[in-house]
Amino acid sequence: MSTLRSYLIAGLSMAVVGIGGLALLFTNAYPTLGPRWLFFFLLTLGICGLGLPAVAYLHRRFPSDPPVDKDTILREVIWLGTYISLIAWLQLGRVLNLSIAFFLLLGFVLIEYLLLMRERSRWEPRE
Repeated sequence: MSTLRSYLIAGLSMAVVGIGGLALLFTNAYPTLGPRWLFFFLLTLGICGLGLPAVAYLHRRFPSDPPVDKDTILREVIWLGTYISLIAWLQLGRVLNLSIAFFLLLGFVLIEYLLLMRERSRWEPRE
């Protein structure tokens, strides 16, 4: 398992690029199609950067029996960024409500739980 410092450095660099890019996008761009897609990309990057150290810390603080690897931590952070971007996209279309947000979150959590169960069933201890 990687150190928390490496997750902090990677997360901080992703957050700086994502949030800094959003700040530049908000102040210098017109809301056309290209900047709108750039908004979703930078939002996902910023949320992933902010969430990476937190998710890594939570996995270190509450370890599981087969320890999670860095791919699992990165996948969970990508799920978080995708969820927040999807919520923002639905809000732009004025179709977001609390039940849609809850069921989307429930679906993402269920998919991640099933992936973790699959990883746990294929795990073999090192000799």
